[in-house]
Amino acid sequence: MKPIQLIKLIIIIGLILIVPHTLNAQPKGFSVTYLDSITEDEEGGKIYFPSSVFFEPVRNEIYVIDSKARIIIYTSDFFPIITLSKRNGIETAQGLTVDNKGNLYVAQSATKENPRHRISIFNACLRWERDIYLEGFEGADSFIPYRLSVDKNGNIYVAASYFPGILILNNQGKLLEIISPEEEDRKVKLTSMTLDKAGRIYLVSEEEGHVYVYDENRNFLFKFGEKGGSSGKLSRPLAVGVDNRNGRMYVVDYMRHTVNVYDDKGKYFFEFGGLGWGEGWFQHPRDIYIDSVGRILVADTFNDRIEVLQPKE
Repeated sequence: MKPIQLIKLIIIIGLILIVPHTLNAQPKGFSVTYLDSITEDEEGGKIYFPSSVFFEPVRNEIYVIDSKARIIIYTSDFFPIITLSKRNGIETAQGLTVDNKGNLYVAQSATKENPRHRISIFNACLRWERDIYLEGFEGADSFIPYRLSVDKNGNIYVAASYFPGILILNNQGKLLEIISPEEEDRKVKLTSMTLDKAGRIYLVSEEEGHVYVYDENRNFLFKFGEKGGSSGKLSRPLAVGVDNRNGRMYVVDYMRHTVNVYDDKGKYFFEFGGLGWGEGWFQHPRDIYIDSVGRILVADTFNDRIEVLQPKE
């Protein structure tokens, strides 16, 4: 390659890296723009490799779990309020949810002091009340709770990474049902799960590249997503967030560093993000949540931040 050609190539690559990927491949009349980032706790220290983000709609608070296994709580304008850690009973937090009474449910894996995986429940004052241990089903000993949701009846939905189904427990921890999607007469291993405001259930399979959707009565509705490594496909989907205002679904792809957007029927719309360190870029995102006004909260894990984006139509 001639020197002048090499210079032109370097310039082109530089321009590609500078232009925000969030402005590319977006349908006419719709855009996603960078709004802000959450990067610090209440003492001004940085958050490390955040793996989970949750928005609580009653108090309008944001909950973040980072690699120190602590839970940091923020106001809706991203001001850090408090950090829950080992002194509060948070030892190995994996995921969390909050019910309509303000009770906090935390998925925790086993420790040397407490050798059983569990769901720890804290009251609205963030004081520990009790633990639920998972038992009564095949594979219970190795089931590590990872993602949690609570429906309007107080039932607890529990997902574990690469377990063929999700558990549904009553509020006392009794197993009610296991939902297990199937592909070609085999149970699908799931990665994550969430519920929307209407009670619909969304199950994510990293292995299949699909999201399975059920109604509030646990009847299967449809699946969407296509496995693959190119635009419009899902390489390693890890989480789905739902905009309760319009049913739009956002799926985080860990390996492609993107978020795929689908309409309320599962039709692919567009994607945004891409590997990078600046505003609107991601580096191995792991989780996503859509707040009550439609802001998109992404756990941008290897960029040590929760990135906040705003959809505009």
